[in-house]
Amino acid sequence: MINYSKKDILSVLNAKGSDIIKFMAEAKQYRKNNLITYSKNIFIPLTEICRNDCGYCNFKKNPDDPEAIILKTKDEVLNDLKIAEKYGCKEALFTFGEDADENEAVLKRLNEFGYDNIVDYTYDICKMTLDETNLLPHSNGGNFSYDALKKLKEVNASMGLMLENSSKRLMQLPAHKKSPGKNPELRLDTISNAGKLKIPYTTGILIGIGETKEEIVESLFKIREIFDKYGHIQEIIIQNFTSTPNIEMCDWPEPSLLDMIRTVTAATLLFSDTDVSIQVPPNLNYDTAQIFLLCGADDWGGVSPVSQDYVNPTSPWPTLDVLTELTEDAGFNLVERLCIYEKYINDEWLNDTLLEKSTNLLKHQ
Repeated sequence: MINYSKKDILSVLNAKGSDIIKFMAEAKQYRKNNLITYSKNIFIPLTEICRNDCGYCNFKKNPDDPEAIILKTKDEVLNDLKIAEKYGCKEALFTFGEDADENEAVLKRLNEFGYDNIVDYTYDICKMTLDETNLLPHSNGGNFSYDALKKLKEVNASMGLMLENSSKRLMQLPAHKKSPGKNPELRLDTISNAGKLKIPYTTGILIGIGETKEEIVESLFKIREIFDKYGHIQEIIIQNFTSTPNIEMCDWPEPSLLDMIRTVTAATLLFSDTDVSIQVPPNLNYDTAQIFLLCGADDWGGVSPVSQDYVNPTSPWPTLDVLTELTEDAGFNLVERLCIYEKYINDEWLNDTLLEKSTNLLKHQ
């Protein structure tokens, strides 16, 4: 049962002065424990080619770029995974640009490897991960069809897709005007289909790309509606736009610290009667990350000791020692989790292979 109306959540986003402190205190009372979680992962981009061309993107590369990852080989991926094993990583985060196989260069490479599409290749990469390493796959490659999700579910402990925002108006702005895959109807369909298939899922919103506060509210409520229907959303990311020199939106203003505080607080309150985690990426908020723990955030997301954040390459991860220090200084305890949250580690959500592997990893956390 939702305890807050859209009007209530909008009032949080519009709060000023002492009202901000009041809402933060209200959010804090819903904290169930003193734990802040993170997943130790390796970030592996299978390809950096994407059909979308978002105004804030630091991930996509042109196929003509000699440094672009057109398609990693299985041997390259396995080598990366074996390095991650040595560092105790338990999550293999596989990312790739949406519908990358529509690009001639990617399709040619897929054909050379004996594949017709990126989904089948990703399936085999994830199966290799399960068969030959101690890591659990988590794939995030944009929108997928129901059938593609159904296939990938068999070899992924969890999956993810950022909603970013539910407003179609943003398709006319620099953020998404050249990105057909950012149509919120497509994204909501993908998130819903993941729910129908019982895939433990990560989603979230991106703030600072031209949205209104009302559109933030609508986006959070869309996520809440899907969660209430399927129960598969394990965490919600509140991600802030960050400006870098080589993007179209390089002169676009970043959201303020108070914008982030209000949004994290609002999300915490909206999901206060659930066990959905609220996540804030620490590498995008290096100097301010601690304050979000006081707004209700309880997860740092994936943090890698071996790979960069390819989506945000100019924002390095804090080391685990630094992350521990930041967390404990704010009065909390840092604990490692798997990419799949414990409540989903059962035969309702996982097949036998994934259940056995997840259970064994959980025992040795």
